[in-house]
Amino acid sequence: MTRPGYRHARAVTADDLPDAVQAHLDDGYQVAMVACHEDVDAFRIVYVLLRARADDRSELVLAVPKDAPAVPSLARLDYSLGRFEREIRDLYGVRPLEHPLPRRLVRHGHWPKRYYPMLSNATPDPAFDQDIGSFPFIEVEGDGVYEIPVGPVHAGLIEPGHFRFSVVGETILRMKARLWFVHRGIEKLLEGTDPGTAIQVAERISGDTAVGHSLAITMAIEEAAGIAVTDDDRATRALLLELERLHNHVADIGALANDVGYGLMNAHALRLREDLLRINQATTGHRLLRGAIHIGGTQLIALPDPARLQSIADTVAELSAITIGNATVRDRFIGTSVLPENQARRLGVLGYVARASGIDIDARRDHPFADLGDDFRVVQESAGDVMSRYAVRVREVQVSTAVINHLTKRLDGRTGQAHPAAVFGPGSGLGIVEGWRGRIAHRVELDASGHLARAKIVDPSFVNWPALPVALADTIVPDFPLTNKSFNQSYAGNDL
Repeated sequence: MTRPGYRHARAVTADDLPDAVQAHLDDGYQVAMVACHEDVDAFRIVYVLLRARADDRSELVLAVPKDAPAVPSLARLDYSLGRFEREIRDLYGVRPLEHPLPRRLVRHGHWPKRYYPMLSNATPDPAFDQDIGSFPFIEVEGDGVYEIPVGPVHAGLIEPGHFRFSVVGETILRMKARLWFVHRGIEKLLEGTDPGTAIQVAERISGDTAVGHSLAITMAIEEAAGIAVTDDDRATRALLLELERLHNHVADIGALANDVGYGLMNAHALRLREDLLRINQATTGHRLLRGAIHIGGTQLIALPDPARLQSIADTVAELSAITIGNATVRDRFIGTSVLPENQARRLGVLGYVARASGIDIDARRDHPFADLGDDFRVVQESAGDVMSRYAVRVREVQVSTAVINHLTKRLDGRTGQAHPAAVFGPGSGLGIVEGWRGRIAHRVELDASGHLARAKIVDPSFVNWPALPVALADTIVPDFPLTNKSFNQSYAGNDL
């Protein structure tokens, strides 16, 4: 199967940019990313838009002078554009003019003013101040209203995030999530790296998404360098994506039951996840599937056993039916933390969160790189509640198992092979894959030596986090852990 995507780019002026982006949105495109590049004499802003029809990929390129680093804000055209603009302002100092929400996004208050870490002249160790009272939380006033602060340090093993609840009794009136406590400078770290090192870094962007991120950056590098990949290698890569989807969905299925006190089902789910992790180990040599994807191909130790995977999938279906058959579970799941379809579309959410709210989106179909067989289908629910997000995961376990078994049969024992060293040169490339949380996008630019001059990364969590407070409106405080788990966004993937 040849790569079907058609990618085109054109330069635009600041005056033309709003109309050009609006025309794309009107024609069915969706914003994938906005990437800033620091060239010698100017900043270069690349707006990447995707359209499922014919897998179109469009880039609008705006040059911004360094002595006047500003762009017209497009936040009113598309919500995600506003967040990308704020991110670029925080990291590069390019201001979005007339932005409706101009405060910082990535940099907390203790980051120095006029320090932009992605600039070439930025020092790696700026002098930080204390961050006390710098974030403008909106206070909800009225009789009986009080605030509950949660985090950023939590009692469990989750990464840091601060959640500020304004409540009356147990009902949440407003929740504000403050993130970006774990900024590691991943995109800066990738500058100047060779492709092999870049893949290893990408595997660690978000630990549960090693395949999704490493595959996206690999595909972007291959496109930039003009490297062809065989159909067998595409099939093995698709197989790895589905194995990653399986062990994460099974873990979530158990954790959601656990959050409503049904710990027995979580114990069974963890047992099944352990079986899947052992299958991963036997397939690639790593429980989280690291190390199998290379530039130009993929190399496995062995193909997974279809019968063993089918047995796990059958057990998941049985356990899920028992879980949903429990009246307490149904009461806690159904109608809890609804994300309506219109709100989900306005926010541009991705992955199982979008599909649970009735949005038909999936990069495996919309931006395909491998034939997944007749059993592949996009799973959707319509209610947008915890139950829908649970049900999408349960059904996707069955779809992923069928896809893996189809690909295993088609590969007929072939596990890939070592590929000759590639010759790299200057170019740009875009990698799009459907990670287990949703669409992952990587855009890279290679210099003349084949090293990465720039890498822009978008994990679906960057897009989906703003939907959590929307879904929590009128939800009771005790349902926050359940709701948060039903979204299960990555902190590390959000804050690179």
